[in-house]
Amino acid sequence: MNSTGADGPSRRGNSSYWQLQDAKARFSDVVRRAVEQGPQHVTVNGEERAVVVSAQEYDRLTGHRTGHELVDLLAESPLAEVEFEHPRNGAPSCTTG
Repeated sequence: MNSTGADGPSRRGNSSYWQLQDAKARFSDVVRRAVEQGPQHVTVNGEERAVVVSAQEYDRLTGHRTGHELVDLLAESPLAEVEFEHPRNGAPSCTTG
């Protein structure tokens, strides 16, 4: 039996650790656990080399923005009712004839 045990990775605290050969053989399990339980740590020769995280966690960590934050911020702003005048910039207008 390897250090990960027959049923999956060894547990250290709240994180799951997988030896590389086990992670490769059971990659779908690693991905599923990343989505359901959080980051999955992959080790090579006992040293942590990679971490598998869910797409949602990756987006959160990298600051991926959808634009919803800006829309929500503007909608909640005390200036939401202020109307702005847009002065003409003097650029020629297009006319169709």
